[in-house]
Amino acid sequence: MIQNVGNHLRRGFASMFSNRTSRKSISHPESGDAPTMAEGEGYRNPTEVQMSQLVLPCHTNHRGELSIGQLLKWIDTTACLSAERHAGCPCVTASMDDIYFDHTISVGQVVNIKAKVNRAFNSSMEVGIQVVSEDLCSEKQWSVCKALATFVAHRELSKVKLKQVIPLTEEEKTEHGVAAERRRMRLVYADTIKDLLTHCVIQDDLDKDCSNMVPAEKTRVESVELVLPPHANHQGNTFGGQIMAWMENVATIAASRLCHAHPTLKAIEMFHFRGPSQVGDRLVLKAIVNNAFKHSMEVGVCVEAYRQEAETQRRHINSAFMTFVVLDKDDQPQKLPWIRPQPGEGERRYREASARKKIRLDRKYLVSCKQAEVALSVPWDPSNQVYLSYYNVSSLKTLMAKDNWVLSVEISEVRLYILEEDFLSFHLEMVVNVDAAQVFQLLSDLRRRPEWDKHYRSVELVQQVDEDDAIYHVISPALSGNTKPQDFVILASRRKPCDNGDPYVIALRSVTLPTHHETPEYQRGETLCSGFCLWREGDQMTKGTTPA
Repeated sequence: MIQNVGNHLRRGFASMFSNRTSRKSISHPESGDAPTMAEGEGYRNPTEVQMSQLVLPCHTNHRGELSIGQLLKWIDTTACLSAERHAGCPCVTASMDDIYFDHTISVGQVVNIKAKVNRAFNSSMEVGIQVVSEDLCSEKQWSVCKALATFVAHRELSKVKLKQVIPLTEEEKTEHGVAAERRRMRLVYADTIKDLLTHCVIQDDLDKDCSNMVPAEKTRVESVELVLPPHANHQGNTFGGQIMAWMENVATIAASRLCHAHPTLKAIEMFHFRGPSQVGDRLVLKAIVNNAFKHSMEVGVCVEAYRQEAETQRRHINSAFMTFVVLDKDDQPQKLPWIRPQPGEGERRYREASARKKIRLDRKYLVSCKQAEVALSVPWDPSNQVYLSYYNVSSLKTLMAKDNWVLSVEISEVRLYILEEDFLSFHLEMVVNVDAAQVFQLLSDLRRRPEWDKHYRSVELVQQVDEDDAIYHVISPALSGNTKPQDFVILASRRKPCDNGDPYVIALRSVTLPTHHETPEYQRGETLCSGFCLWREGDQMTKGTTPA
């Protein structure tokens, strides 16, 4: 059977690496931005909810800018209404992904918030949120932030099984496809931090001069809030946005105690709600500066709940990490004092803050890479493996979701499509009379590639990263006009379908390893976005595409 698969593929699929040294042969969808949505006239996503709020003095801080806590409440409300529109029943906030604030909002301006469900799973769904500020006098608009929230549908007497979201536009198809990959990344986030601390050397500077350091204990804040009916929904559960606003408040106080100034919140690491709280609960919010870097600091916040004063055991319901800066009159970040952590738990939080900073910087590098400025390959190390794997798969799904592919030629039921945007991209499409799982098993192991692809001379497995990701060293014959054979260092990320209708995915991109430098023997080739997408069609039919 495997030989039959190889015969089909040998006839139909072209090599993905035959022209990989030319950058203009590869499309690079920007990982951080969704494509422009080509809406049909009058089309509106059925789950879309919009909120517009005029910023009044009661919503602002001492600088006359909208407080982040108030913005988080509006974001959570809008996203919850979108989730409930899709679910048809009450929903509660399960988590909020990392949020980066790009612009402040002044009193008198308008906040426009748009939310829609990107994808529904069994009982949870991902909601995408966009926040834009608007100056009514100048008619200018600014992007403030983007956010992704997870909501869980909840009924008292029956289990909820959500209906699937049917994506129609290019943007919706992209977000729907990538949502499964983001969900996977959320589930392994805690393990990523642990692995980084275990296997990587994190520069923690714990041995530096302590004479000019501020003890972390001086920044500690503890505050209690009583959950009242205005803080809760119609089921009596506390609004997630209200809890996030209280958390932002104590985090700001902790940051102020370090810098003796008014800090500005720039980013929030993932909010994760471990359990609900209800009207009548007492919420204890604790905050402390975990680590201070040259121009930024991380504040850790946790929330515990209890019902009666006599209760000795509290429920841990939420945690988050917030990054603050202190801006001068020119809006430039000022230098901050160093922090001295407490021995034991304080040192653990200190090191974890350094690990999270490294992950943020690695992720920022991956998102901001421009083909004209840097090599297509990016460095591989344990701190960026989760995000590099994520961008590897999401870039392939984003490329496939584009709606302006043009059929160039069709020969023997093999179709070649091209896409001309900033770069020339192409994909081949064919149907083979073999089950998709078997095709996936063959294609996902690049060591089997020379059996059916003459463009692969040899393949070495360099590192089995995990069950779904591996790094290979590939050697292929010389291209016409060149005397040297080519070699590639390839990250292969494979994904099985999350739901019915999803494809099997094998995403490939170049990485750099310290053990496999360029050598005079070979001409180093690179690929940024290529791979296979396989859809099951019937019992023994597979529709396959090879985008590149």
